[in-house]
Amino acid sequence: MSRTPHLRAAVVGTGHRAQLFTRALAARPGHRVAALCDPSPTRMAFHNRLLAEAGEPAAAQWEPEHFAGLLAEEGIDEVVVTTVDAEHDRYIVPALRAGCRVVTEKPMTVDADRCARILDTVKATGNSLTVAFNYRFNPVHEKVRALLADGAIGEILSVHFEWLLDTRHGADYFRRWHREKRHSGGLMVHKASHHFDLVNWWLADEPQEVFGYGRLGFYGREAGARHGLRRDYTRAHGADPAAGDPYALDLASDETLRALYLDAERDDGYLRDRNVFDGPVTIEDDMALVVRHARGATMTYHLTAYSPWEGYRVMFNGSAGRLELEVEESRWQAPRTRITSASGALHGDTAADHAGGARLTLRPLWQPPVDVPLVTGHEAHGGGDPRMLDALFGPVDAGAGPVSEDSGAATHPTATERDGALALGVGIAANRCFETGQPVRVRDLIPGAW
Repeated sequence: MSRTPHLRAAVVGTGHRAQLFTRALAARPGHRVAALCDPSPTRMAFHNRLLAEAGEPAAAQWEPEHFAGLLAEEGIDEVVVTTVDAEHDRYIVPALRAGCRVVTEKPMTVDADRCARILDTVKATGNSLTVAFNYRFNPVHEKVRALLADGAIGEILSVHFEWLLDTRHGADYFRRWHREKRHSGGLMVHKASHHFDLVNWWLADEPQEVFGYGRLGFYGREAGARHGLRRDYTRAHGADPAAGDPYALDLASDETLRALYLDAERDDGYLRDRNVFDGPVTIEDDMALVVRHARGATMTYHLTAYSPWEGYRVMFNGSAGRLELEVEESRWQAPRTRITSASGALHGDTAADHAGGARLTLRPLWQPPVDVPLVTGHEAHGGGDPRMLDALFGPVDAGAGPVSEDSGAATHPTATERDGALALGVGIAANRCFETGQPVRVRDLIPGAW
């Protein structure tokens, strides 16, 4: 540990999601962002401007190839990993070996081999890894878990879970690096790991076997042409055919997106505004699964990435009744290409346009249904982000001294590397099913989680 008054942090990967962590660490007196690591000096300079706005000193800027030197020379105590998903293990493993506390964005990684490498390193070093599953911190989800744990519906026998991404949010996964499975693991890993972790956490159980189907039926060149949605351009910026296209993203119109991506193209060539109806797209947009858990409960799960409304429905059937949750994050979306979020995010940090509400209904056997009162919030993933940050790094007003590594862990549902592996296991098993058409045992893919 550092002998300074602050825990010295490194933020690795400085895209738009990393802003959450840079700002959070800068606001907490027990922490200091001492180093940034990214292939793009432009993006790192943007994050240093965020630190300056918070009254914090500039962080040292490091290239990924010199990450080991960063850890040693900057005296790093904690590392936050917010890179492309397939790169997570590249930083998690050496940071754990160096004795750092590590927080990684979800998913923990994208495949079985990388997962095994991380689990082996945690076991060998005994060091701490936390996966930032912010949906655990949503008060609505905590209420669901409390009711189930209290036996409100008796023994849980089955779960039905539908998640809908609208054509504003869902399309964004098909513009950027997520559209290639080698980078993101596909939506079953990148997006649905949130949902699989929730179910594992709600049930306090482990996934055992997965079977499912997935296809690319809406996005991509072939489907876009088939549905009459495709326009002929590779990326939106500077392309006349993209003008007025509701599926195009105008990077130049948003100050943050321009600074993080358009201005940074000279550094690494990364294009943030690809045509969602052009190639290559190697991920699915419509996926259906059946998952069996260790104590016998089954889950049916469906993810749709091209819905007119955004939200989710989850229903639990038990021996004493049924619990139903419906959340309308956005009832509909008007076509537009400009971003209004200060962080340049298309979803998650502010209330969605035309936001609906959340309804939680308990239906006991032989009794009238009960509407369960809820505390809800549409900003920052239903209020999950600020509560997660308090659990990870302590509250903003924690005082002038350093915050302990496990600050908040006793009262908040932080996720461990095992939780990350079990959620990932469902996603990579789903991907295997899509390839083979056969059911897959999760334990066979990630034996180190047991």
